[in-house]
Amino acid sequence: MSRNFEATSLRDSLCASVASAEIGSRVTVCGWVAKRREHGEHLAFLDLRDRSGVLQAVVDGSVDVRNEYVVRITGTVSPRPEGTINDRLVTGSIELTECVVEVLATAEAPPFQLDDRIDIDEQVRLRHRFLDLRRVALQDNLRLRAKVNRSLRAAMDEQGFCEVETPLLWAPTPEGAREFVVPSRLHPGEFYVLPQSPQIAKQLLMVGGFDRYYQIARCLRDEDLRADRQFEFTQLDLEASFVSQEDILAFVSHAVLNAAEAATGVRPESISSMTWAEALDHYGTDKPDLRFEMTLQDLSAVFATTEVKAFGAPTVKAIKVSEGAAFTRSRLDQLTEQAKALGAKGLAWFRITPEGLDSPLARFLSGEEAAAVANVDGAQVGDLVLVVADEYVLACRVLGALRVALGSPPVSQGPHCYLWVTEFPMFDGVDDEGHLMAAHHPFTMPHADDLDLIETDPLKVRSQAYDLVLNGWELGSGSVRIHRADIQSRVFKALGVTDEEAQSRFGFLLGAFKYGAPPHAGFAFGIDRLVAIFAGEENIREVIAFPKTQSGSDLMTGAPKSITERQIRELRIKISPKGS
Repeated sequence: MSRNFEATSLRDSLCASVASAEIGSRVTVCGWVAKRREHGEHLAFLDLRDRSGVLQAVVDGSVDVRNEYVVRITGTVSPRPEGTINDRLVTGSIELTECVVEVLATAEAPPFQLDDRIDIDEQVRLRHRFLDLRRVALQDNLRLRAKVNRSLRAAMDEQGFCEVETPLLWAPTPEGAREFVVPSRLHPGEFYVLPQSPQIAKQLLMVGGFDRYYQIARCLRDEDLRADRQFEFTQLDLEASFVSQEDILAFVSHAVLNAAEAATGVRPESISSMTWAEALDHYGTDKPDLRFEMTLQDLSAVFATTEVKAFGAPTVKAIKVSEGAAFTRSRLDQLTEQAKALGAKGLAWFRITPEGLDSPLARFLSGEEAAAVANVDGAQVGDLVLVVADEYVLACRVLGALRVALGSPPVSQGPHCYLWVTEFPMFDGVDDEGHLMAAHHPFTMPHADDLDLIETDPLKVRSQAYDLVLNGWELGSGSVRIHRADIQSRVFKALGVTDEEAQSRFGFLLGAFKYGAPPHAGFAFGIDRLVAIFAGEENIREVIAFPKTQSGSDLMTGAPKSITERQIRELRIKISPKGS
């Protein structure tokens, strides 16, 4: 016997389900009064809203209900009169008549209209998030998020992964981000941290023989907030044994494409890939947005013997801005200042006109140099060419940032362009003490072809690390892990980590590895960011039920707050005065 899971003891239908009910049948629905419209003295129309949609009910005009009252209505399903059908609603062709209305809860007038067509101050929305959540856009976003989570779990289960929950109270980890610290009442003066990720825990699961692990994990980092970052975030986290980088990319691709199909109804064919070096060279970033062209062009060979001082640098890179010749001088000056703020010495610009190049530098170029600039990326009359001359990485990154600023479409504009970026550098420069810094984390396996460079030329060592990028947003990252003690020792030595420090910081992991660690690799990507892109939202707050503000505050609850003197004494901690 099938069960109607929508029915409860208080209702037998959701509002949207009434559209498929038989004309003349009696139904009972519950929800909030979205709108009341008077029709003379004796009739009123109520728009009743629940999680499924809106249903119109015709009631006695004397019934005392107002917007946002919670009501239970029993009525007869009737066709709407000719000329009153609303094609925008699933229930737009029917209404409830002969209604009996029961008020389940009264409501004060909300501080803002719960209408997606009206812009509302975000501070007001967050202060009254419980009301904001009634709006259709947020309802849709959070249901989309649930759909994505279901599809990810299904994809991981299908591939033989086991879901395991890892601790939220953990020991300090070496992952680089600032951690949230939790004082221990039972161990005065000692502390837990909230996990930045389950990184070490999942590697221990591999030592424990779980082979394939995944988790939709809650992670926390005490870092500055922005549009794509919150203190708390959720990621699909996975690890697998006896696998290669290609295996992990295949596992994750299947899960992400599953989520894309669930969210959009269309399954992308595959995910393309490029190396970190290719991404930097062509797009000036390790998270390129492939929805638009404007790739970086290399003019270094042409300008190798230039007599123009402004171009006397190891690398000369350029981009074409379609129809950019219309930019005003003020706009060009702004771009120049932006380039300088990013570290460049300056920015050269050239308008492409019927008469040739229009630029303060045009008359100083040789014929070959002028021709090269005029033909950047197939430039046509009306286009603009921007040129940066500097060290290679800086020139690429500056033009990459200008490319995004000038050409990146809004998040809501398709298509969805997924990209794997591989072969990241193993080391990311040196710190103030002259020690190499790990570009990913110290357990990342170096590229097999570069092992001999660790001691002789470490900045040329590639790693077996990889990122997943979607429309210019870094969704997540992962790597093949070091499971061999000899390689781990060489990496620690390159990083300036002594045996004593390694034992102090990573002892429990290194100790576990002594008992037989399988070759393993993993990945994690942000579900908040993925859902935000699917929903066309610029800020991940719009796909999180209870987010924090840019300053890290929760306007609804007032958190963070002080704790009581009793709690302070129990924890044996001392609170310093503000500003001290």
